[in-house]
Amino acid sequence: MSFFSEESRNAKQLSPQTLAFMGDTVYDLFVREYLINEENRPVGELNKLKVKYVNCESQAKSADLIIPTLSEAELSVYKRGRNAHTKTTPKNSPASDYHSATGLEALFGYLYLNGELERLKELFKICISAVDNIST
Repeated sequence: MSFFSEESRNAKQLSPQTLAFMGDTVYDLFVREYLINEENRPVGELNKLKVKYVNCESQAKSADLIIPTLSEAELSVYKRGRNAHTKTTPKNSPASDYHSATGLEALFGYLYLNGELERLKELFKICISAVDNIST
């Protein structure tokens, strides 16, 4: 699947960082749509709520919940993303959360680029439930 061309790029050939680059946007878009479908709110409030879902800790907890539901291929993509060497380190989160979040984003990027939108929706519902159950 590709928005810009008829040809699809083989997501298996992309680096885990590239998959995470795409997946970060996909995950953020899903969160934004989820929030605006919940209730009509001012944009400032939406941005504050978005941060609850789009951060290392929340995404790491989400990854923990979805791992048991992943196929072997999906788990492989997640692990490639989680284990990817990065030049940046998180300031306010444990490195383990950062790497888990990167794995989750790589998986979301991979599924999006493969056109597996229904699977993305299934996994996202699990992710949302993980964050909604975090006590704030």
